[in-house]
Amino acid sequence: MFKNYSKIILIVFIFTSCKKGAEKLEQVSSSTQQTLNIDWVKGQKYYSNQLGEALKWLDTLQKVGFLKKETKPTFFKVRSFFKKAEPYAGYLNPETAHKTNGPALPIYKEDSGKVVAPVGFQKLEETIFDTSANQDDFYREIRILKGLLSNLKRMVDDRPLNAKRFFIATHQQLMRINSLSVVGFDTPVSGESIKEILLSLKSLYEVYELTIQKLIIENDKALDTSFKHSLDRAVLFVDNNTDFKTFDRYTFIRDYFNPVVRNWVEVRKASNLWNGKTRAHIYNFDAPTFFEEDSFKVDFFLDINDKNPSAEKINLGEKLFFDKNLSSAGKVSCATCHLPEKGYADGLKLSIGNQGSKLKRNSPTLLNSVYQRNFFWDGRAGTIESQIKSVFNNKQEFATAVHRFSDNILEKDTTYHSMFKKAFGRMPTSNRETIRAISTYLSTLQSFNSKFDKNIRGEEDTYTASEKNGFNLFTGKALCATCHFIPLTNGTVPPFFSETEKEVIGVPETKANKKWDDDLGFYWVFEEDLHKGMFKTSTIRNAALTAPYMHNGVYDTLEEVMNFYNKGGGAGLGFDIPHQTLPFDNLNLTDQEIKDLVAFINTLTDNNFEDY
Repeated sequence: MFKNYSKIILIVFIFTSCKKGAEKLEQVSSSTQQTLNIDWVKGQKYYSNQLGEALKWLDTLQKVGFLKKETKPTFFKVRSFFKKAEPYAGYLNPETAHKTNGPALPIYKEDSGKVVAPVGFQKLEETIFDTSANQDDFYREIRILKGLLSNLKRMVDDRPLNAKRFFIATHQQLMRINSLSVVGFDTPVSGESIKEILLSLKSLYEVYELTIQKLIIENDKALDTSFKHSLDRAVLFVDNNTDFKTFDRYTFIRDYFNPVVRNWVEVRKASNLWNGKTRAHIYNFDAPTFFEEDSFKVDFFLDINDKNPSAEKINLGEKLFFDKNLSSAGKVSCATCHLPEKGYADGLKLSIGNQGSKLKRNSPTLLNSVYQRNFFWDGRAGTIESQIKSVFNNKQEFATAVHRFSDNILEKDTTYHSMFKKAFGRMPTSNRETIRAISTYLSTLQSFNSKFDKNIRGEEDTYTASEKNGFNLFTGKALCATCHFIPLTNGTVPPFFSETEKEVIGVPETKANKKWDDDLGFYWVFEEDLHKGMFKTSTIRNAALTAPYMHNGVYDTLEEVMNFYNKGGGAGLGFDIPHQTLPFDNLNLTDQEIKDLVAFINTLTDNNFEDY
């Protein structure tokens, strides 16, 4: 009886399993069939053809020649075709794409110690708009650009387009619009980047039509209509407002661009072609805009051993962060220089070390510090862990050798015994586990819930006219966002976030603005003249809580900082700074515009940290 019953159960199990397997196979077959019905070759050829046209027009530019009537229009014709191909070309070869359309600044090669002259579109634009430029430079830059574009075209021709590549490439291009095109990063001399938003949006729809539109109509016709409507609205808004100086970036992003991004996320989901899961990219591809609390993945920046940190490891890191016993003298903790109520800075011009003496520099905020590729003001540390190690080793800070862990700490606070075992499965034998725990805690200090965020996401409508104008100035006339990229407002460069910029801006020794500060920053690492006075571009978020400002705490108010930039930085003040990366020219900001800029920066304060 029991045996027969077992056989019945086995038969039912096999039948059920086969049925589920058949259903699963049917789903896979359906998904595969959908993929087969999509002509990815058409999309790939579209990108290839755009680069082909860019190369043809580059030949035309060479024939037109230097400083002729048609030189500038022909140059922008070349750019227009490149912008249409930029999503896929940039996805396949980020390094070459960055050279092709990156900032016109010399690059120091750490492996060879050589300084490489800038190349690409932005350098060629400088030459074309400079009537005193050298004609030989014009032709040399065209030859180099031709080589870069040819390399990108070969890559596009060789690498078939597919769903994952298409969706990631498009997401990256949307980020370029959000963070680079609207602020003039691509065309700093001519200010034509607003018009190029049209090219990016139109090319997105053109490739969408060639590839997945039929599938979206089949799966969700209303979504296809909504997506096209949002694109049409955004294109019309830009088409009617192409002037760089007057372009209303706040309204465009909030009311026109964000709906495009939201729809695109839904298009990807409705296609059922790719689930948006990947460890290799910073983006949360399910986030409806670039301004959500979870738009960016912290794991992208963390050490391989600390991805998806446990609650136990984070709790241990938080306790260690506030523990003065970590320092040899027992007088300072991480929180001594990074107070939560001060935006994780300390409110001092120069921080105080373990012996009561002043340290060399001002303490920057730790909020959102995980979203960086360099640490310390001079950018000398490449990871959070490396920065924390340096603090342990510094005689003026913790003065605790990195290779040991103090038994004295465990004796004073026995709760660490269980906390370390829960976090790491063992007691520490060195400071390695301590550093890892602190770094994971720091990765949780994220700030994306300010008044600005809530308004730009459309959750509330409380922005004043002054705050709105301040944002438009920050991303426009004042040029702030060409270094402090939206939405992170730090120097980590979108859309790949693989580097954090360091700049030479000529910060003075005192607020009297009479002398360039003698702290040379990153210069000491390689002793290269290009790096004299070079410091990391820090975040502007929560700046209202972190006065005084700059690496030496020279300015007490945001108004003083704005005045410094308004005058053209150190070079504008008359200092001899041959490699200043900040434009020397006066920004011609009015007193009211400076007030508006400060009003906007104040909206970047995340009140969740004020009363920690």
